[in-house]
Amino acid sequence: MTQIPRAALILGLAGVLPFALPILALVLGLASPFGIPWQAVQILYGLTILAFMSGCLWGFAAKVEDSTGYALSTLPALYGFFVLVLVMPISSTATTVLFAFGFPALLLLDLRAARLGQSPMWWNPLRVLLTSLVTVCLLVGAIV
Repeated sequence: MTQIPRAALILGLAGVLPFALPILALVLGLASPFGIPWQAVQILYGLTILAFMSGCLWGFAAKVEDSTGYALSTLPALYGFFVLVLVMPISSTATTVLFAFGFPALLLLDLRAARLGQSPMWWNPLRVLLTSLVTVCLLVGAIV
């Protein structure tokens, strides 16, 4: 297995902070300075990351002109968007849980790209780590 590049690991872990810090703030009883609840901070950042990861998957598909990969790469962003507009008005907790399920589903698409040789060798170890952390943060955020 190829070692995860240091910059990718550090920046990937830094990208988990907007999922983790709201939990710490909630536990400490700190109000959100953003004018929206901490759970909404996690949700909006989750949508951002799902869209970002859709772009990564699109790039992997473009590497080999994988038409199925192009189609699959749109799913994380669309999933996040539809969960946000259809579920968020009803329940932010349900939205957070659904986002928590979205990241392991996204990991399946990462695994597909790796299986087809589209992603670097270090991609899956990084994605498994980050997906695990993000999923736990979102689930904890849903119950705190």
